Amino acid sequence: MKTYLDCISCFVRQGLDSARLVSDDEQIHEQVVRQVLRLAVDLDMSQTPPAMGQKIHRLIRELVGNDDPYRDLKKQHNRFALELYDLLEPTVHSTEDPLETAVRLAIAGNIIDLGVKTSISDSDIHKTINDSLTAPFDEAMVEQLRSDTECAQNILYLADNAGEIVFDRLLIEQLPTEKVTVVVKGKPIINDATMDDAEFVGLTKIVEVIDNGSDAPGTILETCSQSFRDRFEAADLVIAKGQGNYETLSDSDKNIFFILKAKCPVIAEHIGCEIGDMILCHNPSVQVNQRKDEYYAKR
Repeated sequence: MKTYLDCISCFVRQGLDSARLVSDDEQIHEQVVRQVLRLAVDLDMSQTPPAMGQKIHRLIRELVGNDDPYRDLKKQHNRFALELYDLLEPTVHSTEDPLETAVRLAIAGNIIDLGVKTSISDSDIHKTINDSLTAPFDEAMVEQLRSDTECAQNILYLADNAGEIVFDRLLIEQLPTEKVTVVVKGKPIINDATMDDAEFVGLTKIVEVIDNGSDAPGTILETCSQSFRDRFEAADLVIAKGQGNYETLSDSDKNIFFILKAKCPVIAEHIGCEIGDMILCHNPSVQVNQRKDEYYAKR
């Protein structure tokens, strides 16, 4: 997925919000905004939005002198999500279709995205969980996911955010775990999950977990390690969580299921859904991508 003009204002907003979140220094806030605007001047619109996000957050980390400015918030979300896990795990097993329920909850966990909203309350998460369990859903897509996971020999599960990975655990436990490898980020970026987070929430005890060697808020293959790219090529099924993974991999020819909550108008238009919708979808077709590009070219 390329970058659209509507993404540029979001880059500026995200840069300022993130700067304010990690520093009280107004001079740093101004520096971040000015630098983001300079980056936008030379922005290659053919690149995916997370390519710009990677540059913005590298800049913020450098200016505040902190290699993981979201560390405390990630720990907070991991602890809160683990408390919810003890309540939600029995719910999954008590339902008529545990896989569908686990997918719904994995999507609910995608609300914990500090790149979109820098403040997420416990009540926001509780409401999203409750809504996710009753919202309309594509049962046919769940059946396709079920079939593909049963047939696959090598499944890569691309994780998204800290806290959210506890909700992912609920889904991963419904998959053939001996076939699953979970992938986290190689370096801190926003509140994306790293190996420390995977260990903290117990994922490393149930499946193999690797990192992708990158600090991009998505999966930009050229910035990932060779070892990860080899694993990506070898996988016959990829499950990709979150908007960043959708943005960076929606044009891939791999067998990918995207699991996310649509939180952005550009993403919603690209997928063909409403903001707030729960999304489980397969690789978008070339025709769909062309139709979306034509729509934004007219705006």
